[in-house]
Amino acid sequence: MHFRNHLNGAKLFLSPEKSIEIQNALGSDIMMAFFDECPPFPAEYDYMKASVERTSRWAERCLNANRHPEQQSLFGIVQGGEYEALRRQSASDLTSLDFPGYAIGGLSVGEPKETMNRILELTAPLLPENKPRYLMGVGSPDSLIDGAIRGIDMFDCVLPTRIARNGTCMTASGRLVIRNAQYARDFGPIDSSCDCHVCRNYSRAYIRHLVKANETFGFRLTTYHNLYFLIKLMKRVRTAIQEDRLLDFRADFF
Repeated sequence: MHFRNHLNGAKLFLSPEKSIEIQNALGSDIMMAFFDECPPFPAEYDYMKASVERTSRWAERCLNANRHPEQQSLFGIVQGGEYEALRRQSASDLTSLDFPGYAIGGLSVGEPKETMNRILELTAPLLPENKPRYLMGVGSPDSLIDGAIRGIDMFDCVLPTRIARNGTCMTASGRLVIRNAQYARDFGPIDSSCDCHVCRNYSRAYIRHLVKANETFGFRLTTYHNLYFLIKLMKRVRTAIQEDRLLDFRADFF
């Protein structure tokens, strides 16, 4: 990939090997086959097929470039968009390379929720049960639960921090926009059912004041709360899995 430095316009080049070299230098515990192509939704079948083939070629180059395979785990990324045949091809290509873990990419890019769940139901069983399955770019509570139901072990997303910087908080009863005028004299916590440091020590009114004044501390508080909310949610999901009641948990949560 050729691109330009955003500061001085200098020409730069990034290859699969260079991306792994950088991740090796950073000492990442989990590295990604950085050169996977993730087309937008929707994409034509022929373009997506070429994209999957390119992703597979790059994945093998990334795997061969990893200098510390015993210390740094490299995950392959399954692509294929909404096309079941291409998802099967991508999963087959990558599992044949025997990565330490596998990511599912190309979802949560604008497709309907039903499409995402259908692709997860198809793809997850194609990946080894004894290795981590990681769904990329998904972080809303409903998608975390739905992904876990379909065999996903790991998630990541900018959602909880991004919406926190806009003053939006996750709560047991849905999203709460702390900027709203109704919270100007509300001295209760963000979420009365939450036991995080923020909910135990700061009121909605105070946090709203900070956010409205564009004080960084306010965004730190909303970010802390959102991350705590999701971490606690996933602890509850793990408990529900262990007790074989995940579907009941989903129904109760919603």
